[in-house]
Amino acid sequence: MRWLTTPLLILIASATLTTPVPAQDSVFLEDLTWVEARAAIDGGATTAIIPTGGTEQNGPHMILGKHNYVVKQAAGAMAELLGNTLVAPVVAHVPEGDLDPPSGNMRSAGTITLPREYFEKIVEYTARSLAVHGFTEILLIGDSGGNQAGMAAVAELLNEEWADAGVEVRHISRFYGRNAGSVEWLMEQGFSQEDIGSHAGIADTSLLWYVHPDGIRPELREPNGGGEGSGVRGNPTLATPELGEQIFRIRVEAAVEQVEELRR
Repeated sequence: MRWLTTPLLILIASATLTTPVPAQDSVFLEDLTWVEARAAIDGGATTAIIPTGGTEQNGPHMILGKHNYVVKQAAGAMAELLGNTLVAPVVAHVPEGDLDPPSGNMRSAGTITLPREYFEKIVEYTARSLAVHGFTEILLIGDSGGNQAGMAAVAELLNEEWADAGVEVRHISRFYGRNAGSVEWLMEQGFSQEDIGSHAGIADTSLLWYVHPDGIRPELREPNGGGEGSGVRGNPTLATPELGEQIFRIRVEAAVEQVEELRR
């Protein structure tokens, strides 16, 4: 790659790096320039979060990108609480089912799937890229159940390889709703397991309503989505943004608590 050694480009790069870079408010890497990212890392921001979401059906009343909106905002909140932490772009292509014949969420229009091995490679090489730039702690969080095993596998693979490299990859499993205690909290509020459901029900709908209200079609909410094949398991008519705010807080705090425990 001869262009990298061009004297003019070396001069430009050197001049840029010696120019003071003001601190930026955003914790999201995609909002920073490369020199701002470099300055943040050099200034101690050596923890990075890789959030994984998904592009999947979420019933007639929620947009396909639900997971991506939720996990990005949650990762940002985690970064603020942890300090010295930046957030990588959301991995939006994740395992969602088979193609032929379509299975899982792939039975609904708009869903995009990846075989698990390809998902793992995306997460792996995102982590490898971050390590090259000086991040020494890489946190993997996922807003979907189908992402968890792949992230755990990547963490195990890289930690074995990097045992003596001073880089730690941590799968933060408690961020996922069922591991964070949010379902138990909803039951304590008087909601039944049937109404809470397991997909696009009270929790999912409330979360997105809090994080991204434009992603909800309130008039299309029905118990179990109105019938078989809707993709809804639960009762989204009971969802509110206020519930979503509490669920968001529970999940973020559970994830941060796990990070702090793993650091001890």
